[in-house]
Amino acid sequence: MIKQNMIKENLSDQFKDKIIIVTGSTQGSGAETAKLLASRGAKGITICGRNEKNGKKVKSAIESLGTECIYVKADLENLKDCKKIISQTDKKFGTVNTLINSAAYTGRGTILSTSQKEYEKMFNVNTRAPFFLMQDVIKIMIRDKVKGTIAHVLSVAAYSGMPFLAAYSPSKAALGIMIKNVANAVSGHQIRVNGINLGWTDTPAEHDVQKKFHKGKKDWLKKAEKKVPFKRLAKPLDVARMLAFLCSDESGLMTGSLVDFDQTVVGWHSYSAYDTNILDDSLLGE
Repeated sequence: MIKQNMIKENLSDQFKDKIIIVTGSTQGSGAETAKLLASRGAKGITICGRNEKNGKKVKSAIESLGTECIYVKADLENLKDCKKIISQTDKKFGTVNTLINSAAYTGRGTILSTSQKEYEKMFNVNTRAPFFLMQDVIKIMIRDKVKGTIAHVLSVAAYSGMPFLAAYSPSKAALGIMIKNVANAVSGHQIRVNGINLGWTDTPAEHDVQKKFHKGKKDWLKKAEKKVPFKRLAKPLDVARMLAFLCSDESGLMTGSLVDFDQTVVGWHSYSAYDTNILDDSLLGE
């Protein structure tokens, strides 16, 4: 009889002594991630976003878990705000161990309808901001010889996306290439950079998008969840757990990776989507 070694994990100190920045953290997945990492022992967390009222609520929730927290009011379309997030963290905590970029702008527009202003905002928030956030964080990590971790939230839309995501899709695709480039560049410093291609997720921002762009009614979520394989959309805690994995020792030396975090498979054929009968050989014909 083979005796198995049972490893008892203690997630409460998974991020012990770590200083973490989470962007887009005044609501949704970003807020949930910040709170989860606080519950897992983070020493200090910087949260940021445009909504000061929400920011104060999330800050209070994090502090109630015994983690120091600062809120930086910031709009990632503004490069000065990006730099402010990093500099204020360094000033308060003295270093940075982890950067999680959960912020995004998810406007709508086709190749025919997207304005120059909309296009520029999309790339400023989704592509330019992550570049310069990483730049300043990596300088601190190298300065302090920190074996740091960086994780970004992208989208499965980066593969192609719906026609009304004409600017959003390439902004996320560009971020994906950036992740691989930077991961390669900083691997010699043992800094890891990864990302998740997130699918349809139940967040406050998604509720706003459904109402604003898709005429979503109060029951849109209930109807949507009936149509997907697992009968629910991804939730903020699902995203938080995956980000925690990528930024902890659990993911080992993993770097330059983009994880498809969705219940659909990239490249699925429309006729087979969500059809449980597709495994029935009798339906394949002669």
